[in-house]
Amino acid sequence: MKPNAKTSALLALALGLAACARSGLDTQALLDPDSGGAATVRNATHRAFAQPAANLDVQQRGRFFIGNAFFNSPWVVAPATAGARDGLGPLFNARSCDACHNNDGRGRPPQRLDERPVSLVIQFATPVPGDNNEPGADPRYGGNLNPFAIGGVPAEGTVRIRHRDIHGTFSDGEHYTLLAPVYEFAELAYGELAHDNQFSPRVAPPVIGMGLLEAIPESQILERADPDDKNGDGISGRPNHVWNHLLERAVIGRLGWKSNQPDIAHQTAGAFSSEIGMTTSLRPDENCTNVQTACRAAPTGGSPEISDEIFTHIVDYQQMLGVPARRNLDTPEVKTGARLFLDAGCESCHRATSTTAESSDKPWLSKQTIHPFTDLLLHDMGPGLADGRADFEASGSEWRTAPLWGIGLQEIVNGHTLLLHDGRARNVSEAILWHDGEAAKSQQAFLKMSKADREALLAFINSL
Repeated sequence: MKPNAKTSALLALALGLAACARSGLDTQALLDPDSGGAATVRNATHRAFAQPAANLDVQQRGRFFIGNAFFNSPWVVAPATAGARDGLGPLFNARSCDACHNNDGRGRPPQRLDERPVSLVIQFATPVPGDNNEPGADPRYGGNLNPFAIGGVPAEGTVRIRHRDIHGTFSDGEHYTLLAPVYEFAELAYGELAHDNQFSPRVAPPVIGMGLLEAIPESQILERADPDDKNGDGISGRPNHVWNHLLERAVIGRLGWKSNQPDIAHQTAGAFSSEIGMTTSLRPDENCTNVQTACRAAPTGGSPEISDEIFTHIVDYQQMLGVPARRNLDTPEVKTGARLFLDAGCESCHRATSTTAESSDKPWLSKQTIHPFTDLLLHDMGPGLADGRADFEASGSEWRTAPLWGIGLQEIVNGHTLLLHDGRARNVSEAILWHDGEAAKSQQAFLKMSKADREALLAFINSL
């Protein structure tokens, strides 16, 4: 006997409740409007990601706006009368933090063959790691490809991206097409890349809530780690251990596409060094290889080019960014989607809830119950998403679980819905379909859903 719509709905509800019981969660835990705890902001405009945390006091808000000015202002070539803002390059990807993280949101890959990448960075590595287990740099091109340069210095080159189609079909017969990117390096100014060069395309991620992620206790991250999959659920998340230049020892990574940065300060110093071409106390060396003679001879903006005071303002700004509130939580479709999210096993990696540690010096981050939907662990995502580039302890097929908060506002903030580490997925549905490896069961569950259930799941994710 063919089940009617009412029977199907009851069956879906029963499956959802069973999944909730297995996970130890109920759907209400996934429907809290305050994603950032007391730091949550009520703003759903194109400036939703650029708001100060709601719980900042007057003095803290003043620091926020000072940092905001430095985050958004372009740096200039040295020497310049604006001495505090000079030292750009000589080789670079962008002139400002905002150029990659526009409106504090997500970047995108080039949309035309003749467009040079700005917010998509091509990171290089060699099979043999460098100092402190960091990825080894290409001998001619360093740690990443810089497509721009100041006057008198040859830019390193560019990348052209073509796509091949991958066709598939949902269980209900609806067809879909995924775009697999194919990369070609062009206009290389310093010779060929090393024969064993490993490269990874990475889009600039949103910077909302990074202070809250930084404040999650290490014990909470480790409690979900299961590198040997001892519980047999197919999920074997593990932490990355990365080098902390301040502590001079390896610590757990939590930021970056492969959890390859320990905190905001290291993430920011790395971006200044590799992508803006400016030195900091954390990264004091110029970003020029031995063969880049014009780069090495170019004037600098001092040592370091970003003063410690300005650097602190920029780090403070990112620690003080709020997280936008959830939307549409009372709709039946979003509530159904929450049940499906649990039933498909998505919460196994996209951990819904964390609690930040107590902090006396950063009270706005202290003891907040937050909903970033990430465990900050590495997971093997299968060969389709593999970049083949090791990053500290992360393998070429492992990626950090990306936080999902704010994903439903991305189109409003950044004007596009491109997702995943290289922007290949054109929407949330395609991002799910690219999941494999440890996420294969969740991907298969999505493939088997009815169209109505797929739309409900997507409605839930877009409420984040």
